[in-house]
Amino acid sequence: MLDKHGRKINYLRVSVTDRCNLRCVYCMPKDGVIKKEHDSIMRYEEIFSVIKSASVLGIDKIRFTGGEPLILKDIDRLIYNTSKIDSIKDIAMTTNAILLEDKAVELKKAGLKRVNISLDSLKKDRFRNITRGGDIDKVFKGIDKALSLGIKPIKINTVMMRGINDDEIKDFMNLTKEYPISVRFIELMPIGEGSKLYKDSYISSEEVISKYSDLIPVKSNKSSTAQLYKFSKSKENVGFISPMSCKFCSNCNRVRLTAEGTLKPCLHSEKEVDLKKYLKDSESLLSKINENIYNKPLEHHMVEEKKSNSKKMMYQIGG
Repeated sequence: MLDKHGRKINYLRVSVTDRCNLRCVYCMPKDGVIKKEHDSIMRYEEIFSVIKSASVLGIDKIRFTGGEPLILKDIDRLIYNTSKIDSIKDIAMTTNAILLEDKAVELKKAGLKRVNISLDSLKKDRFRNITRGGDIDKVFKGIDKALSLGIKPIKINTVMMRGINDDEIKDFMNLTKEYPISVRFIELMPIGEGSKLYKDSYISSEEVISKYSDLIPVKSNKSSTAQLYKFSKSKENVGFISPMSCKFCSNCNRVRLTAEGTLKPCLHSEKEVDLKKYLKDSESLLSKINENIYNKPLEHHMVEEKKSNSKKMMYQIGG
């Protein structure tokens, strides 16, 4: 469907949990989050009801996120049920891949088409420091397993942080020359834990792109959040997601469902609606989703205000 600004909204990002098995410095508090009561988090059946209603309104692309979605038992069941909705054309997941090796077979059988992997360092000790305890060997094994099963495309999401991992940018780019893996560099955003790092660690996409004259621009879809490039002999592309230096709001095609059951038409807006109260009435649920998609804000104001207006943190929204 179209929102009131004429944008076609066809993409729903679904956060299935706000919990995670890592504690990345720009995302999760060091001590983790307080576990919510069972009734505070959407059950699979409730999530599926929202997805099914959204599909009636033209949503045909679903991405499951977290927190970390693979920490949940039977996540493949939700993926499978989603894949049986005729109008859903694409099912993806964003994961830190710590558990991917063990679950990749079930995920592919269930209907998962592609995966984005959050990875901010290729160095074992640095990865452990950024994630506060993560084992990068498990991530590499998860990537290898996904590649062996033909899950594609595989994209690596890397948050660029000055003084933390900016010396590895070239190493990440080189992955696209050696493997059938795309890399997406993401500008650090002043939201949640990221706000504490933003002043000293923010790097713009333009600063990085300017250093690599051999990057060749690649045409991307209008709704894509990334500026795409590639090297002349690379297997896949390099992308830059620039919510701060070059925001892409005018072509935004997505809305978000949080683990608590609120629909967020804009990642960085304070506006959200609790859908749980409408789950028992399919017509009311459909109407409320329709209303909030139609009234999706035109743009965020992080650039001007140097902060996000979201009431929720990134681990609660799923990015």
